[in-house]
Amino acid sequence: MMRFTADVRSQAKSLALVPTMGALHEGHLSLVRQAKEECNVAVVSIFVNPTQFGPSEDFARYPRSPEKDLEILEILEVEAVFAPSSREIYPPVCTTSVDPGHIATVFEGAKRPGHFRGVATVVLKLFNIVRPDVAFFGQKDFQQAVVIRRLVEDLNLPVRIALCPIVREADGLAKSSRNVYLNAEDRKAALVLSRSLKRAEELARAGEGDAEKLLEEMRKTFDEEPRAQLDYTAIVNPTTLEPVAQVNPGSVALVAARLGTVRLIDNLIFGPPGSTPELRLQLALGA
Repeated sequence: MMRFTADVRSQAKSLALVPTMGALHEGHLSLVRQAKEECNVAVVSIFVNPTQFGPSEDFARYPRSPEKDLEILEILEVEAVFAPSSREIYPPVCTTSVDPGHIATVFEGAKRPGHFRGVATVVLKLFNIVRPDVAFFGQKDFQQAVVIRRLVEDLNLPVRIALCPIVREADGLAKSSRNVYLNAEDRKAALVLSRSLKRAEELARAGEGDAEKLLEEMRKTFDEEPRAQLDYTAIVNPTTLEPVAQVNPGSVALVAARLGTVRLIDNLIFGPPGSTPELRLQLALGA
């Protein structure tokens, strides 16, 4: 991979990286398409990173479909796929890791201690191996994107982070590799995540700017769905992830919940009426 990307750079071609853990769905593919549109060469990494899973999490049963993934990426004419083994990324003597700081200890970081240390470490490794000009990530994992942007800024990494909007099912459920775990009843109940976000957006558009009132309505929405166990909901500053008292364009509502044994996350960026997902991302990232 290092030889391949060095050859790309020697030809003065722009290089994109789309980091994934495989089990590709339309959300991933939207990143790949954007990468190919913006850069001359696109690399997709497929690596289920063990260091971002806790002891009781689903690393062993995380969905894996390498043959299907490669078929899809070939159709999309991706120039290269990087699919290393765990031993290649983490040799037995590997002891160094990246501590992303306080921003990685709240919300997902609080629920999954050490998760973002694993994310930041493997992303830095991928950046050092591939050395992309641009790396593409999805909005669905918003806190992850904030952590990675902070990593790039704090460590002076020569890569631009591009965020792409959430891709949803027709009924509103955010695309996720973990959706395959949901049984029929939990799949239906999972819509409470997007429904709670939609409720907050409706109130904000009606002129309600008090974040706590919006959060109260989001929690009420969850109270109406007994199959869902709410982990957290918050409305935050998109750069610091600090809770806000007043909702402004670019503020982000975060939600996480469990449906049976499956844990899902979702988010919404507040924006002016009629604003596109891309404009909302610009409002959040510009903040």
